[in-house]
Amino acid sequence: MQTSAGTLHVVATPIGNLADMSPRALDTLRAVDAICAEDTRHTRHLLAHFGIERPLLAVHEHNEDEQATRLVARLLAGDSLALVSDAGTPLVSDPGYRLVRAARAAGIRVSPVPGPSALVAALSAAGLPSDRFVFEGFLPAKTGARREHLAQLAGEPRTLIFYESSHRIVESLADLRAVFGDARRAVLARELTKLFETVLDGSLADLHAAVEADANQRKGEFVLVVEGVGEDADARVAQGRLLYAKLAAHLPPSTAAKVAADISGAPRKSLYGG
Repeated sequence: MQTSAGTLHVVATPIGNLADMSPRALDTLRAVDAICAEDTRHTRHLLAHFGIERPLLAVHEHNEDEQATRLVARLLAGDSLALVSDAGTPLVSDPGYRLVRAARAAGIRVSPVPGPSALVAALSAAGLPSDRFVFEGFLPAKTGARREHLAQLAGEPRTLIFYESSHRIVESLADLRAVFGDARRAVLARELTKLFETVLDGSLADLHAAVEADANQRKGEFVLVVEGVGEDADARVAQGRLLYAKLAAHLPPSTAAKVAADISGAPRKSLYGG
């Protein structure tokens, strides 16, 4: 008699406030044969809070390819498994897609159990256009690579969403100002759903100044939501290029471009060769 394959449940967990754990997520975690977790120590604390005792299997970026083969074999043998990340919806800037892809390739049912997501939570509270947006995850760690990546996004019309860490938030905001201009609107969401949650809005210059001035605003986990280039982008670039042409007659090109970008709100890179 052939055994029916199990199901891989992709389960969202709280990003901070444990009251955000859904009843369906709890029922699923209690029912599966084992739980695949990015950090088993972190997930063990979460499960203990809700009185759930299930076997834990580590699935992270260093072992996911190897584990996927073993886990698909278990699923094909009839076990049902849950996949969780340290916080929020799995696979969003977290490992897991290789396991999901392998399970689907094997004909195994993959069932999402939706719930908290830091990027969606930040977007919902940002007050920036949300009909079209781009999630960019974490920016490169090194300044040169970060600015190069941002330069590729300077003309993006959709709202941009980034994750950032506490030890790079000041530098990333400085680079965003340099590439996008001081005037670009943005929202910085910190420690969402947690005790010290803050959501700051204003220009990139405003946010950079606020974070530099307050050490508390440099602690925790960050989601940065940045307005895309709007309908007046051509007008801003045209104004910026006019300013740049006048300033470049008296200032070094890099200084002229920075001042013109700060005043016009046009991306600095768009002002060269105009």
